[in-house]
Amino acid sequence: MELQSIEQETISICKEVGEFILKESRSFDRSRIEQKTDFNNLVSYVDKEAERMLVQRLQKILPGSGFITEEGTVERSYDKKYHWIIDPLDGTTNFLHNLPIFAISVGLAEGDKLVLGVVYEMSHDECYHATIEGPAKCNGKEIKVSTVSTLRESLLATGFPYYHLDKNDEYLDIIKIFLSQTHGIRRLGSAAVDLAYVACGRLEGFFEYSLNPWDVAAGALIVQQAGGIVTDFRGGNNFLHGGELCASNGKIQTEMLRVAQERWYV
Repeated sequence: MELQSIEQETISICKEVGEFILKESRSFDRSRIEQKTDFNNLVSYVDKEAERMLVQRLQKILPGSGFITEEGTVERSYDKKYHWIIDPLDGTTNFLHNLPIFAISVGLAEGDKLVLGVVYEMSHDECYHATIEGPAKCNGKEIKVSTVSTLRESLLATGFPYYHLDKNDEYLDIIKIFLSQTHGIRRLGSAAVDLAYVACGRLEGFFEYSLNPWDVAAGALIVQQAGGIVTDFRGGNNFLHGGELCASNGKIQTEMLRVAQERWYV
């Protein structure tokens, strides 16, 4: 099957599952919230059911493909030629509080190479998507990263991790510097949405640590295909499994990395 056909089918599946998530958000039962390992790392039956729906439908597109998913409703597989990397509801805490910034994130990798990404931010019916073969789009219209050329003129986004809190002081130092050298920092609560907003030019950059592959796989490819750059904090390519990510329009990447490296690797 051609990659563009897989892309269109994936978009349709994400929109179908997005309808389920939005329907549940209107009558969500807060007594069914679960904690994973920490009091602020939450999951709900909506996350799990959405993941089951995605896996079931995506299996039919590429029979025999593997899955790397957040909620573990299917055994994780890294040894297949193709594997889907799925976050069924990125921004669960936002969802649970009825804050309308949450998304489905579906990436497809061929070996170690990302080849497809779909981020569906359902509250605003914005579907960001790309394949390795073409430009990034939102709802079918091509998108590009911002043309802002300096950190001073930039708006950034970040997130705060649930794990590895021993690095909090270094991370807060990075945030303080960026606050003093940019138009500001936003904390939207969804890495997938943060990356999508970099891709379409609403943000110039996004940085975070303690991330998982399902948080960033789809959004990273979309940023790259929109003309941006995605690296780890060292400026390398280990952003998918390495836990650190710095994404930008490309024009401010060097400035962002310099700040991150001076405070992170001490």
